[in-house]
Amino acid sequence: MADFPQLRLRRLRRTEAIRSLVRENHVNVNNLVYPLFIVEGKGIKEEIKSMPDIFRYSLDRLSPEIEEITKLKIPAVLLFGISQKKDETASEAYNPEGVVQQAIRFIKDIASQLIVITDVCLCEYISHGHCGVVDGNRIDNDSTLPLLAKTAVSHTEAGADIVAPSDMMDGRVQAIRQKLDENGFQDTVIMSYSAKYASAFYGPFRDAAESAPHFGDRRSYQMDPPNLREAMLEIEQDIAEGADMVMVKPALAYLDVIRQARNSFNYPLAAYNVSGEYSMVKAAAQKGWLDEKQAVMETMTAIKRAGADIIISYYAKQVARWLRSD
Repeated sequence: MADFPQLRLRRLRRTEAIRSLVRENHVNVNNLVYPLFIVEGKGIKEEIKSMPDIFRYSLDRLSPEIEEITKLKIPAVLLFGISQKKDETASEAYNPEGVVQQAIRFIKDIASQLIVITDVCLCEYISHGHCGVVDGNRIDNDSTLPLLAKTAVSHTEAGADIVAPSDMMDGRVQAIRQKLDENGFQDTVIMSYSAKYASAFYGPFRDAAESAPHFGDRRSYQMDPPNLREAMLEIEQDIAEGADMVMVKPALAYLDVIRQARNSFNYPLAAYNVSGEYSMVKAAAQKGWLDEKQAVMETMTAIKRAGADIIISYYAKQVARWLRSD
């Protein structure tokens, strides 16, 4: 390598045009997914207190939001349903007329080209708020699998393009893939929350989705934050069971996990820029402590640089606007 003064790395930083020409990573609207919270009822557009500018929508208030998303050319949404009917078997999760199933059909009727991804989990529909069936104080892994598979099939029957199991039960990808195939849905994509950590950054989401567990916590099934090698085992297992895409969640505190997954697997890789990460930046920006656009775009670039192909973010709409204006 040449020495200074022959080598002047600042030459390639002199103007924005030159910086853009040699830029190694680009955030693209085509890689964004916008999460949506759908609630039962009518006339509801309710801001989530812990997530400023993010709302819960009833179906009759959803149309303008879908129109805006499609106008911004965001290719996909990730749906979370919030049901008022909760029981010990999460029956509303796989009800053909459940809140998510109705939302899928509604969205496909008005924006057929929009990719609809559905979160496949029981926590928003089950009486105790955990992600699986409970036996005493224990989450029963194997009893949960058939319910997750039924949920995935019901979403696909309603028109979902991609199902995304987020429960972190062992064997759930295999159970879902088998049940989808048995019902003629061989083309349905599975995006698995493969490395989902037991994170403090989910707090605002649990407020949004009304899904906090009523006892204990989720550390017996979500991943222990210090573990990296285990995440690679989780991803490897999900791929072996039939996952088409894999995910790391959260994103910012786990950029090393994203990078290791990118180096280890040639599969589409998603990263979830989660609610707590969103709310931290939003709160600091509202206080005037940082420049919101710069902070968010730096965050998006970091996630891409780490190796993510797909970024799920509550900032997706704003990022799309900024990309347009630039």
